[in-house]
Amino acid sequence: MSQEPQGLVERTEQHQIAMYLGAMALGGLLGWAAPAVGPGLELAINPVLGALLFVTFLQVPAGELFRSLRDGRFLSAALVVNFAVVPAVVAAMFAFLPADQAVRIGVLLVLLCPCVDYVIVFSGLAGGDSRRLLAATPLLLVVQMLLLPGLLYLFMGPSLADIVEAGPFLEAFLFLIVIPLVLAWALQAWAARTPAGQKVSDAATTTMVPLMAATLITVVASQVPKLGGSLGDVAAVIPFYAAFLVVMALAGRVVARLFRLDAPASRAVVFTGATRNSLVVLPLALALPDELAVAAVVVVTQTLVEVIGMVAYVRLIPRLVPEREPLTA
Repeated sequence: MSQEPQGLVERTEQHQIAMYLGAMALGGLLGWAAPAVGPGLELAINPVLGALLFVTFLQVPAGELFRSLRDGRFLSAALVVNFAVVPAVVAAMFAFLPADQAVRIGVLLVLLCPCVDYVIVFSGLAGGDSRRLLAATPLLLVVQMLLLPGLLYLFMGPSLADIVEAGPFLEAFLFLIVIPLVLAWALQAWAARTPAGQKVSDAATTTMVPLMAATLITVVASQVPKLGGSLGDVAAVIPFYAAFLVVMALAGRVVARLFRLDAPASRAVVFTGATRNSLVVLPLALALPDELAVAAVVVVTQTLVEVIGMVAYVRLIPRLVPEREPLTA
């Protein structure tokens, strides 16, 4: 009797890229045809995103997380590519960004934070070591939340203190990271003790793809009505996002070679350096003052570019980092 649901789960996983693209198209159509639904859907972003991250963390056994902290070379490579190389790349393009302050804040928010959700899916599709990347996810989340305020200050200067408040950052960290992580570990403990807990855990993990699609629909549909007269400014950042994907593919490969990683781990490093945390930082952009509302749309635009770019990545990264990639730097 369990074969039919399992078959459905397998089919959704096989066609997840098409589902994500379809979800974004549906969200764009919904936001354009019924802009009045935008405010209501915006309220649903945090709950649906929290559920998505809960399912993501559920796949990281607590014991494996602590063991992953001893995986020195992979973790070092992931930290270097995300928190040394990426800020340098962003700094190189920052002067060429549109002068609008909201646009610049949106670009900084999204590009300075590594992805923690669908990067695992896309990395796995390209033959990357998703398990190691998944285990490193909580560490990447904590580090980016600690460093983001300082990085924003470096790029935007003292005036940023009058715009960005610490409250939304702390709220996002609590409701999107701490609570989902604690709930996921609590369910893992229940699953380890009882068959009922194991059934609940197994059922929850099958919702990853539908939750990702629901998140994309909700996010895109809620932000499309905000475009208004800012379409030109938003469109102007698309080439920067595309260039970022190209540069980080090459930079990630270089970093992986410097740390002498094998091919699966190298591909995971490339993906973590290229994919950004648009969904998690979106609540931070939404908390900005009304005059900076376009920052949220700039963040969502990066998601649209990135998901399309991931379709190319899944096909090209295995060629850029072949299976028999030499381990010498």
